[in-house]
Amino acid sequence: MKAFLAGGLAAIGLGSGLAFADTAGSEWAPTIFQLDNGMDVVVLPDNRAPVVTHMVWYKVGAVDEDPGKSGIAHLFEHVMFKETDDIGPEEFTTIVQRNGGQLNAFTSWDYTAYYERVAKTQLERMMELEAERMTDLIINDDPDGPFISERDVVKEERRQRIDNNPGVILQEQVMSALYQDHPYNITVIGKMDEVGALTPQDGLDFYRKWYTPSEAILIVAGDVTPEEVRTLAERTYGQIESTSTEIAERGWQEVEPLAETQLITHRDPKVRQPEWERWYLATSYTQDRDFAYALDVAMDVLGGGRTSRLYQALVEEQKIANDASAGAWLSLHDTAPAVLSASPSEGVSLDDLEAAYMAVVDDVLANGFTEAEVERSRNSLAASAIYQRDSQAGMANLYGRTLAVGGTVDDVMSYPDDIRKVTTEDAIAALRRVLAEDKNYIEAHLLPEEEEQAAEESQTDE
Repeated sequence: MKAFLAGGLAAIGLGSGLAFADTAGSEWAPTIFQLDNGMDVVVLPDNRAPVVTHMVWYKVGAVDEDPGKSGIAHLFEHVMFKETDDIGPEEFTTIVQRNGGQLNAFTSWDYTAYYERVAKTQLERMMELEAERMTDLIINDDPDGPFISERDVVKEERRQRIDNNPGVILQEQVMSALYQDHPYNITVIGKMDEVGALTPQDGLDFYRKWYTPSEAILIVAGDVTPEEVRTLAERTYGQIESTSTEIAERGWQEVEPLAETQLITHRDPKVRQPEWERWYLATSYTQDRDFAYALDVAMDVLGGGRTSRLYQALVEEQKIANDASAGAWLSLHDTAPAVLSASPSEGVSLDDLEAAYMAVVDDVLANGFTEAEVERSRNSLAASAIYQRDSQAGMANLYGRTLAVGGTVDDVMSYPDDIRKVTTEDAIAALRRVLAEDKNYIEAHLLPEEEEQAAEESQTDE
């Protein structure tokens, strides 16, 4: 199953006709169970080394933020590392690292996750630490306290990672136009003014609603047995009472189709390589799994790597582009975007690049794919999913991400087999459905600031 924002990355150059072992074999046999307080648990045994990857996934992300409170899901990820009534300031990270572990966290529109990778002897300690910050996090009005200080850290993070990056600024503008009134229209880190206005009470309300066992999934991958994990989980997380008697309603909603095609151009003096993109609304694994799998294959054939139609035509043959790709963010819960993109070779205009790019697309839409192309992509995607099992952390991540948006263990286990069932007709039908002539889209141009414009602005500043 391809990862979020991973369009094209799974393209491994395998020849057609390659055979694979059955993917539902016993080597990866997850065990799932639920604690009495509603916390789901997934155990992924991997006995190659005496280490474990311990992850807690909360079923909350930026999509669940109240209006005017954008950025609180991500801000909360920061606050979780600060202090509890039993863990001093910054002590959480120190404890993990002093025990030889690695740790981090991440927030998306659909979920928030925390992980530690440690020796198996430290697994119970990691559970104690995560259980402690699930229940006793300190949030107060102290200007130097955990919430307000981290709010300032996030504002600075936004300045550095978003406001100082022309490509990300353009993506933020595109997502805002593509998703209109849907929560995906706001970047996960949030709007600067809304982040700055978040209060400790907002933090407490968010914490009490979402950080509870019934909204969490525990994933443990590594040198453990399901029985060991069950014993430790019941002794730590199992002692926590759920703070809510009702399942919180997620912010997911239907995505309205685009009413018209739009062009968004962003110019910035920091741009060194222009970029051309088209963004269409497509589907997701959660919405329509068969459609999404067919689109997975179609996008891979079209623009999934250096053997793809687009790369071969535009980069290798015509030499009109430095890069050309196509992909879709299908692991989002709601309707995901399919993105066509390319960067021109020196001296090539975006208009000429677009004409050449769309000529390739139009030829594919009219004449379809070959059986060999589709077979190669099917095998490549299936192989990528199988090889991902070599990574303990990668598997924990994949299961957590899938379950957090409503998928199942079977969805993960059966992906390699299911993707190999996609036919050539399925793949081209999916592509035609997304890129049909009556489908509106957002076209995005990233360009360097024009010299005349820069000069005018310089004079104005003077």
